[in-house]
Amino acid sequence: MGGPGLDGTAEALHAAATRNETWPSQSPSSEFSLGVLVLLAFLMVLLSLVTILGNILVILAFIMDRNLRHRSNYFFLNLAVSDFAVGVFCMPLYIPYSLTGKWHLGRGICKLWLVMDHLHCTASVFNIVLISYDRFLSVTKAVSYRARQGITSSPAIKMVAIWVFAFLLYCPAILLWEHVAGHSVVAADQCYAEFFDNWYFLLCASTLEFFVPLLLVTYFNMHIFHNIQRRQRRGSVQDCEPPRRSSLSWRFCGLDYFQKLGCMWSLQKAITSYICSDTAVENSSV
Repeated sequence: MGGPGLDGTAEALHAAATRNETWPSQSPSSEFSLGVLVLLAFLMVLLSLVTILGNILVILAFIMDRNLRHRSNYFFLNLAVSDFAVGVFCMPLYIPYSLTGKWHLGRGICKLWLVMDHLHCTASVFNIVLISYDRFLSVTKAVSYRARQGITSSPAIKMVAIWVFAFLLYCPAILLWEHVAGHSVVAADQCYAEFFDNWYFLLCASTLEFFVPLLLVTYFNMHIFHNIQRRQRRGSVQDCEPPRRSSLSWRFCGLDYFQKLGCMWSLQKAITSYICSDTAVENSSV
């Protein structure tokens, strides 16, 4: 009676053990030499420093220069904040984990790192979409866009919405997946999301995080490109056309023409009278 149940339990335990054994937890230190590991560590640290310094400059420029505090630059500030957090928190914790292949900071720090990493990376992607959409509006609807230029509530709402959507996409799954499933599939010395081998969730999340933003950014930028190209064509055609004068300009031209004609008539009359008087003087002298 208990045979099938015991067999099923044994198979489940064997499958879980096989999953943990076959998971790619082999450390890179066994694959690369010490010199390669040192080079990789140097490049990763350098990339992290460049990310931090570059985004600090953007944030400081926005704080110190009031002329930069207009609608579109708020979105660049939001992007700089998310990328700065990636460089300060996410990348430094990832460097030793990627080089050694083992996580030594405990489950709590692991969950925090996963939440921060997915949150800020997703927010960066959504910020790029928002910046492209803002450029799209500034080109296609320039009048209404400039009318709303001084309103700061609209970009603030969009910036907050970016962070809310980025949090809802991955973070609840990172925090609650093992509690809903009833067990954890992550080894004690590893740190990755519990849904890493669930391709249904990964497909849906990747569609919302990567494919949809890619299509939107492509559409916005292609539309901007065609709109600017169409304006340039109109400008070149107008430059090639002869200038059109208004009726008022024709009136001024006609008046100017008659004034010149009158001056020429007066000049001709003066020359004729001078010649006639000169001829009369000659005749009298003779």
